[in-house]
Amino acid sequence: MSTVNAASVREHRTTIRSLARKKKKGERFSMLTAYDFTFARIFDSAGIDVLLVGDSLGNVVQGQDTTLPVTLDETLYHTRMVARGAARALVVADMPFGSYQVSAEEAVRAAIRLVKEGGAQAVKLEGGEDVAEAISRIAAAGIPVMGHVGLTPQSIHKMGGFRVQGRSEAGRRRVLADARAVQEAGAFAVVLEGMPAPLAAEITATLSIPTIGIGAGVDCDGQVLVMHDMLGLSDWTPSFVKQYADLGALASRAARAFAEEVADAKFPADEHTYR
Repeated sequence: MSTVNAASVREHRTTIRSLARKKKKGERFSMLTAYDFTFARIFDSAGIDVLLVGDSLGNVVQGQDTTLPVTLDETLYHTRMVARGAARALVVADMPFGSYQVSAEEAVRAAIRLVKEGGAQAVKLEGGEDVAEAISRIAAAGIPVMGHVGLTPQSIHKMGGFRVQGRSEAGRRRVLADARAVQEAGAFAVVLEGMPAPLAAEITATLSIPTIGIGAGVDCDGQVLVMHDMLGLSDWTPSFVKQYADLGALASRAARAFAEEVADAKFPADEHTYR
């Protein structure tokens, strides 16, 4: 990359400060999950602002029922690939279950590894008041932290499944308190997942940091989707997902055509053969 191009990338690169400016100006931003170099490069070139190396890789990459089995080393592996493919997007790495629940010290160590070894520019962890100390300690170490409140997939057993949060008055107060605790602890942004749209709108209006919705309505400052859901690569998608492409069907047709041409000795043809 030339000096001019490198300077241009730095100028237009998404940072925690540029996201804060977007909130102040009322400008919306986008976030997608990514797990490898190829899709990171495609999404980055398409103008996606934030790439999240989500622990959803447990579901969509590994075929697990939940995100809980994902390890820190596995997250590091995928983060390195995404970081290599992102020239302008902010790369955020999910902290997997078990990497921050035991102690704030372990949380800081895990976050440092994700930045130092994985190339992440920020980390994300789930929870509100219960993880405020971990957020504070990680932020104090110079690592930007994204929060995540509402429906938190790592707490699936505690919640009794993937249930919308904040529907009752007590639930609304709890989610709002968690969002405030995340901000006060030093997070630069917070994901709002699986909650009524009016509650997400209230949180967005209350907080000074950007909110990122997933199943939380249109009033959040940004929106995030799992790439496999958005691209039609999942067998099932939640009701809040809009499918922007059907790559699963396209890939299936291409593979079927390849198999048929191989069986019929139509591939490789002369133009695909060295002479």
